[in-house]
Amino acid sequence: MTNIIAVTMGDPAGIGPEIIIKSLTEGALSGSPVVVVGCARTLQRVLKQGIVEQANIRVIDKVSDAQFSPKVINVLDEPLADPDALKPGIVQAQAGDLAYRCVKRATLLAMAGEVKAIATAPLNKEALHLAGHHYPGHTELLAHLTGSKDYAMVLYTDKLKVIHITTHIALRKFLDTLNQDRIKTVIGIADTFLKRVGFSAPRIAVAGVNPHAGENGLFGDEEITLVGPAVEAMKAQGINVTGPCPPDTVFMQCHEGMYDMVVAMYHDQGHIPLKLLGFYDGVNITAGLPFIRTSADHGTAFDIAWTGKAKSESMTVSIQLAMQITRE
Repeated sequence: MTNIIAVTMGDPAGIGPEIIIKSLTEGALSGSPVVVVGCARTLQRVLKQGIVEQANIRVIDKVSDAQFSPKVINVLDEPLADPDALKPGIVQAQAGDLAYRCVKRATLLAMAGEVKAIATAPLNKEALHLAGHHYPGHTELLAHLTGSKDYAMVLYTDKLKVIHITTHIALRKFLDTLNQDRIKTVIGIADTFLKRVGFSAPRIAVAGVNPHAGENGLFGDEEITLVGPAVEAMKAQGINVTGPCPPDTVFMQCHEGMYDMVVAMYHDQGHIPLKLLGFYDGVNITAGLPFIRTSADHGTAFDIAWTGKAKSESMTVSIQLAMQITRE
């Protein structure tokens, strides 16, 4: 299998094109084995904004045509319906459709073994839906494209790693649908993922649902009826897992080295501490897919799109992490 990484453009009206260009022409990634799946004309338009000193776009027909050298970006062209009509910083159907097509094409390449992993630039959910692709986000889209049933979102930094029971779901629906099987599944995915990325004996903490992890039922009984039994069941399978832990302390405990990963119950429970402690270098990973998928851990930032102001650290780290994991 090739060691090439595919990078998808994300929403072309956002900061995706800019952070891709910066990541692949500045610093250690220049000349790395990366191919971009995206609209070549849009990349050229962004380049004309003068956001980097030098970069060349090389359009290729297939992955095997790629030639890697400093300041050169190999692009598998996935053109917009009307590239000249694209407006930066605005939700547009053609931009949402392009984001979808880039992910689909990169997924096919990964499934065929032509690329080793995928790193995705951010897409805009409203634009995705406007184009008729009704997915809550990258995670669910990739699961659908690969037929994956057991998967979970991981947010990853050097000192804090978080995996989620649920992500893009209303909080009320989360409480109504939380169950032991899903908790056990995500604990298992966490253990497998950590071993895959180099942790020989992972230590996993599971956050509670309620304040103080329910305080023995005083603030809710989900910890007693759901979380606790799931944790005990996975302990019985040999996994080093602790919980339910008070959500207001467990993330800092992980950050300080007590655990290797925290299982968060819902989107904001996991995202807020991770983004507070690693906003610029955090990476989003979909665990449970047939291949590694990483992503910049931020949105499309329409307010600064194509201005040269976007920071590329998270995109860079996501590509580097995809390379690192697939080498191990």
